[in-house]
Amino acid sequence: MIGNVLRLIAAGGVAGVLIAAVALPAVGGAGMGVKSATEALELTPEELDEPPLPEVTKLLDSSGKQFAKFYFENRESVKLEDVAPVMRDAIVAIEDFRFYEHGPLDIEGTIRALAKNLTTGGVTQGGSSITQQYVKQVLINKAETEEERLAATATTLSRKLTELRYAMAIEKKYSKDEILERYLNISYFGAGAHGIQTAAKRFFDKPASKLTLPEAATLAGAVQNPSRTDPNVSKESRELLLDRRNVVLDRMFEIGKITKQQLDEAKAAKLGWKDIEVPGGCEESKYPYFCLYVQNEILTNSAFGKTAKDRLKLLQEGGLTIKTTLDTDMQKASEKAIKRYVHTTDKPVASQAMVVPGTGEIRALAASRKFGGDKKKNEISYNLPADAQHGGGAGFQAGSTFKVFTLVAALDEGMKVDDGIVAPDAYSAPAPSSFRNCDGDRVGEPSHTVHNSSEGGGGFKSLKTGTWGSVNTFFMALEQKVGLCDTVTMAKKLGIKRADGRKLKEFETFTLGINEMDPITVSAAYATLGARGTYCRPIAITQVTDRYGKATEYEPKCKQVLDEEVADAASHILSGVFTKGTMSGVGGIGRDAAGKTGTTDNYTAAWFAGYTPDLASAVSIGDPRGAFGNDLIGVTIGGRSYGYVYGASIAGPIWKYSMIDALKGTEPTSFHPMNMERFGGCSTACAPKPPKKKKGDDRGGDDRGDDDRGDGGGDDGGDDDGRGGWWGDDDGPGNVPITPGQ
Repeated sequence: MIGNVLRLIAAGGVAGVLIAAVALPAVGGAGMGVKSATEALELTPEELDEPPLPEVTKLLDSSGKQFAKFYFENRESVKLEDVAPVMRDAIVAIEDFRFYEHGPLDIEGTIRALAKNLTTGGVTQGGSSITQQYVKQVLINKAETEEERLAATATTLSRKLTELRYAMAIEKKYSKDEILERYLNISYFGAGAHGIQTAAKRFFDKPASKLTLPEAATLAGAVQNPSRTDPNVSKESRELLLDRRNVVLDRMFEIGKITKQQLDEAKAAKLGWKDIEVPGGCEESKYPYFCLYVQNEILTNSAFGKTAKDRLKLLQEGGLTIKTTLDTDMQKASEKAIKRYVHTTDKPVASQAMVVPGTGEIRALAASRKFGGDKKKNEISYNLPADAQHGGGAGFQAGSTFKVFTLVAALDEGMKVDDGIVAPDAYSAPAPSSFRNCDGDRVGEPSHTVHNSSEGGGGFKSLKTGTWGSVNTFFMALEQKVGLCDTVTMAKKLGIKRADGRKLKEFETFTLGINEMDPITVSAAYATLGARGTYCRPIAITQVTDRYGKATEYEPKCKQVLDEEVADAASHILSGVFTKGTMSGVGGIGRDAAGKTGTTDNYTAAWFAGYTPDLASAVSIGDPRGAFGNDLIGVTIGGRSYGYVYGASIAGPIWKYSMIDALKGTEPTSFHPMNMERFGGCSTACAPKPPKKKKGDDRGGDDRGDDDRGDGGGDDGGDDDGRGGWWGDDDGPGNVPITPGQ
């Protein structure tokens, strides 16, 4: 008898408890009537805390198309009106066919279940109403520990009574339709599908509003024991689900919801399991690196939650719709250009970021390797184009792309484009005090010598020719003249910070690119010049809409950090890199553009960063196994052999062809002309008058022969070791000549 009573309690909910209270005197000796039992149990309504259900967070590109999602439970809640009537009928028929007739407790149904269970000697029928089942699911969802989850499902008197008190309050709080809606959205159907909408899509590749009779019966049947009938598990589980579907159909026929013909036709139908994948997370996204950036922006930005735990919960359970700045056409242009020059199987990796001048909107993030954790497939598990804060790594030394900050500082301090310096063949700091960091420390290294290439050499270099040739010794002398701290300060104004988040290294070779950078940061810095001195913090999110439809807009965060005319003068000089400098072998993009190559010392990494008024981009290439132990000398990349990889060998062409494709359909915007009165010609640092030429001697011109081929950079001063010639980073030793259409 006691065993039966316990089964009644387990199967029949609180009605079982009440009936057991009457039955217990016969087995326990303590008399208690139903009336006294209910009074003693204090069955009064108790308010239930109903936290929002975990909902899927979706990432949309700039056109509104979804490209990624995050979830703790894959759920997409819908209104009852968006659920097919046949689905509502099916779930009510099998779970609680008197749902619209009884209160929070279906006494009749529970007693019937109890009688059936006593007769069979087991638990074959449940007696809980849909309202009680909803309460139970809320309590399970609220549980954060295993102990809390066990308490929410325990077959105890106290749990059953608490469940009923909550159910009584729910029946007062909501209409029957509202309760059914909440029940359908909270229920788990198996195969990772939480809620009716996700289940309809996962099982049958359609919304809940389009479910047919056999499909509705299938999902209604799955609720009872979703782990046992999970169609994703095995053929046997699918057969069990089919049997369960037919039980639901029989029940619908018994209570008059369907005709005999409908019953027969529905039973004759196949299960119809479509097995629609519902991947989540960035690894499953078509654009994983952009997805990673957004994910980490949410997880590290206090605007999305006070603690890391709060932010993770919001991302996985908040049901957000996040509109991003991703332009899929520009993304594809980047991916196509990278694929053209670097293979997914190559150990060195190319990565690229595209940023809009004047807004900071990130349009594309791409890399040559696939994102993932399979090292055998040469996949990589971090965000290559981004900094560590956004899921990236330590980055690569930026090389001569940093010379731009010394150039801009010189222009900002009043130098004209033809002002210059007589650069030595080799440069050593005159004294430790020749360079002071921003703390005032003397960081000059007289014992360290910075070289140009053997084919280059010293001589007078102007801001123009020194930049076009990327002459190391010129930029060391120029940095000495304008001040190391002034150069560092200018770089910071343009948003420069190390990829690993550490403090910038402020040594004398700062201008040669000794700091490790990421393409997003470098691209945003160059975009500042394209926006005539307006720096904009890189952004990937423009709007976040919460589960209730409330939208929050995120505007660009921009600041004028540089005189517009200084930026114009810098663009004037940097435009010449394509025609008279280190990118002349690659060429321009058919519209106003400016940029700078970058090759680090000992060829550990190579860069190109450039911009138009409409779009900026930076491309890096290096070996993530460790740049200094795996340099770019004597390597095969993209099926081509390179003796030495320079800034214009691979990064430059990727930049060129990706920008051409990315800007298709965008009306070209011209740079503002340089203020010739302010920056034209030279002032007090003019070129010395050349000696009279001997007849037949014609070595003048635009200082070709001055480039250091290696293009500077490096943590030991960035000096090149003599390889190469004036043409810098294009088609020198080991490189394949670059022609349009290659």
